[in-house]
This record gives sequence, C-alpha cells and structure tokens, in this order.
Amino acid sequence: MFPDRQIYLASRSPRRRELLKQIGIKFNLLLMRETIGRPIDVDETPILGETPADYIYRVVRAKASEGYKRIIQRKFPVLPVLVADTIVILDGSIMGKPKDTFEAEKMLKSLSGRSHQVLTAIGLGIKDQVQIRLSTTTVRFREISEREIRRYLESHNFLDKAGAYAIQGLAAVFIVEISGSYSGVMGLPLYETAQLLEEAGIEIFV
Repeated sequence: MFPDRQIYLASRSPRRRELLKQIGIKFNLLLMRETIGRPIDVDETPILGETPADYIYRVVRAKASEGYKRIIQRKFPVLPVLVADTIVILDGSIMGKPKDTFEAEKMLKSLSGRSHQVLTAIGLGIKDQVQIRLSTTTVRFREISEREIRRYLESHNFLDKAGAYAIQGLAAVFIVEISGSYSGVMGLPLYETAQLLEEAGIEIFV
C-alpha cells in the first residue's frame, strides 16, 4: 500500500525519530501545533477510575485522530500517522512527567530499590482507522542514595521524562535489570512498531 515506506510521525521526541531511522522508515514530522513548546491538542489528564492501560489507549487513539485532522486541515498528502505515548506505573498508579525538581526527586525516591512497569502504546492511524499495540516492560532500580539523586537532578536529565528518567541517559546506572522491550522504555517498541507498519503494507526490509 505504501511501498516507499513514507509515514508521518506525530511526536517531538528525538528518541522516537532515532528508532524509526534505525529500521529504515522514512517519515515527516507532523506537529500538532505550529509553535514548539505549546501542548498538543489532546487532553492527557487521567480520568478518575481509569486504568493505566485504558488511559494510554485513549491518549494514543486521540493523538492519531488529531493527527489525521491536521493532515486534512493542512491539505497534506494522506499517509499513515504514527503516534506513541509512554507512562511509568508504580503500585498501579500512573507516574507522569515531573513538573519540577521537587516532583522529580519524589519520583526517584519512590522508584529506588523497586520494580516498576513502563507502558508504551503506539498507534498507526490510516485515515479514520487506528490500530494500536501495547508494550509492557518491567524495570528494576537499585537503591539510590540521596546524594546520587541530588547529583542526578543537577544534570536536568529528568526533564520531559515519564518517571523522571530515560533508560538511555544517566539513569541507566540505576537500572539493575529490565524484562521486556528496551526500545519500548525509550518510547517506541520496535517489535510492535514493525508489526503495525507491516500490517499496513509498509515493508521494514526491502
């Protein structure tokens, strides 16, 4: 259906761009708003009583729908839109991106010496149809001292990161083991991404 492997990527994440390039997928960035730094047009506030899985499915579906609307509004060529969302789960509760240093410190102290789950959902929207896959990975942190947390926070590596860390960043030294998808924790599980793309007729290997 799409022999040139061309899609839109509706994400500002440089990590997701790198991962798509890794598997040879050509893409154009589809930004929801024109000004960098403004939020996308999707309400990512959890709904009371919503499970983490229900939450991430809802957000990804909404992102894909908004992406298709932007294509039509801007009269762009109609191509598949790839979207993704990553959340950290601790004790069944969603741990989002910290608003400030204080919140990041609180998150890292909660994660210290414990296992948590990282959920990344990806959606591929083709016109008004959206297919979604979910990747779940368990990550275990070693005990982190207060001094280590303070030094880590000084690096500002927690900014714009769910759970206040990125597996490919400085926080890698805190991770004892992972069970699941490394690329999923980065923000784009390549196994599930390849499945979606190939089902849509986009070849990974040519």
